[in-house]
Amino acid sequence: MRSINLVAVFSRFSDHWSPKVIGDINDMQIKAVKLRGEFVWHRHEAEDELFLVHRGRLLMRFRDREVWVKEGEFLIVPQGVEHQPVAERECEVILLEPRSTLNTGNVRNERTVEELERLA
Repeated sequence: MRSINLVAVFSRFSDHWSPKVIGDINDMQIKAVKLRGEFVWHRHEAEDELFLVHRGRLLMRFRDREVWVKEGEFLIVPQGVEHQPVAERECEVILLEPRSTLNTGNVRNERTVEELERLA
C-alpha cells in the first residue's frame, strides 16, 4: 500500500482522451485522463461513470442539458445516458468506473482505447 500523488501522475503523460489506470478497487478502476476539445457522443449500456475534475473544468453535454464540473467537483453519468465530455482548455480528470468500461462506450472510432496503460 502506498499513496498516489495526482500531480505526479498527471506529469507522466501529455496525450488527451487516453485514460491511464492508476488504481483498482474490487471490479472498478481508477483512471487518470487529460481532456482537451470535444469527445464523441456516446453511452455506456451497463456502466455508471464518475468524473472527478482534478484541474481545469469540464463541460458535460447531455441531449437535454449541459453541466459544468469545476476543480474539486465530480459528476456521475448513469448507465445508458448519452453524453459528450468537452474541455475548452486542458482538463485533468479522475475516472472511477467498472473495469469493463470502454472509453468510447457504444462507439468505436480513432479515440477508442482497447488496452489501457497502467501508471500505478
